[in-house]
Amino acid sequence: MNHGMRVDGYNFEFSGISGAVTALRATVDATQWRETCRRAAFDGGRLVALWGSDGSDAGAGFVVHVALVIGVGLIVITLPLADERYPDISDIFPAAGRMQRAVRDLFGLVAEGAADERPWLRHAAWPADIFPLRKDFSNHQSPVTSQSGAADDYPFVQVAGDGVHEIAVGPVHAGTIEPGHFRFSVVGERILRLEERLGYKHKGIEKRFEQMDFMEGAQLAGRISGDSTVAYAWAYAMAVESAAGLTPPPRAAWLRAILLERERIANHLGDLGFLGNDAGLAFGLTQFSSLKEDMLRLNYELFGHRYLMDVVIPGGVARDLSADGLARMQRECDAPERTVARLKGIYDEHPGLQDRFITCGRVTPELAARLGLTGLAGRASGQAWDLRVEYPCVPYGELDVRMATHRNGDVAARVTVRFEEVSESLRLIREMLARMPSGDLALPVPAAAAGAFGVGWIEGWRGEVLIALEAAGGSSIRRLHPHDPSWQNWPVLEHAVLGNIVPDFPLINKSFNLSYSGQDL
Repeated sequence: MNHGMRVDGYNFEFSGISGAVTALRATVDATQWRETCRRAAFDGGRLVALWGSDGSDAGAGFVVHVALVIGVGLIVITLPLADERYPDISDIFPAAGRMQRAVRDLFGLVAEGAADERPWLRHAAWPADIFPLRKDFSNHQSPVTSQSGAADDYPFVQVAGDGVHEIAVGPVHAGTIEPGHFRFSVVGERILRLEERLGYKHKGIEKRFEQMDFMEGAQLAGRISGDSTVAYAWAYAMAVESAAGLTPPPRAAWLRAILLERERIANHLGDLGFLGNDAGLAFGLTQFSSLKEDMLRLNYELFGHRYLMDVVIPGGVARDLSADGLARMQRECDAPERTVARLKGIYDEHPGLQDRFITCGRVTPELAARLGLTGLAGRASGQAWDLRVEYPCVPYGELDVRMATHRNGDVAARVTVRFEEVSESLRLIREMLARMPSGDLALPVPAAAAGAFGVGWIEGWRGEVLIALEAAGGSSIRRLHPHDPSWQNWPVLEHAVLGNIVPDFPLINKSFNLSYSGQDL
């Protein structure tokens, strides 16, 4: 770092995000930690992520970090800890609550004054004195022991009253979906309260990154959340390139954007089909599933993988798009555009669907802003935020992206945002194919200095994905934190279902389509 700036009285260092905006970093004390967060919230800023680190291997102690968005862009605040406690910020940013609970489970660091101190990731087989992300925890050790013998007595909040009873759903579900537990308090079928318990998919990914070099980590990054492989792989590549001081070739950046938009379209098509099916229109599922399958098959033919894994790498991309492939992709954009437009007309005019969609699972713009709802669900509740527009990386700054936003905040609005984003992504792909620059696909990634910091920040189909990376020197990773937008959005789902009936929960849940594994790392 050779330059910086002053924001709100604090000295920030620049940390370039490769091909995008600049992150600002500052080290603060405990008072400044809360004051900076308070100022950011007062000025309309948002919480992006909160995570911890153990510096004992470098002769330091524990630290906590928070990434915030303010007017100048992304800022990362670091608080070194004298002991294992730091000030709570969940009263300022409610979404921080679960993140702080995860930091406590993984590091043993306590957010002082937090209203909710229950464990988040710890289940019965995870001993209380084990903290997997501390440096003294062996990479080959498991936090789960068969000898713990503890009962899983997680203290769910009880709702009392005449006629109130509980319905427990999960964590194991009937379909091929990931595990999560949902505890409903209901009167009849009307939902009074929903409480979630996740953490069943914890895989030790953050610890695994500490054993990897930059190129090995690229494979793991693309598998953090299987439906967002491009978003995570690009954010990871961005973080590596930022730490190493590398800007990828223009052609690679444009190809990355094409892949990201294809990922966005495929996921929206799948969700639109399942949303129709959940509301009783199986025709919608068959039509959208066919469109999605055609897109996945072309992904495989052109890039070697249906879900585009291992294509985005640090320094660029691993596969090119031939002239024939470019022409095939151009032609492919036409058929789904016509079909999706026709299907939108059917969905909009189908009385059964609209009866299920309209007013169902509503999140008002005011509640969305207060709770930090982000991504497509946020845009459906009046939160005009899309990194492709607000802080565009190459090539989005040249593409005039049209953000889809609505204010109703119900299932119908989230469906409409998906339809509009499919159309916009098809338009963007056409434009990128027509303007694709020539040149190299990738550049060698230089060594990074020990302690070098990099951030990647990408608007995935679900919302903004962030990866924060600290290098150990050379091409080794010392610490890596991936953050999924589902961290912000799962708590909002608990509010969205209130007053609705239990049979509408699958529909509301699918309209958000949040990731279990993306936040259980």
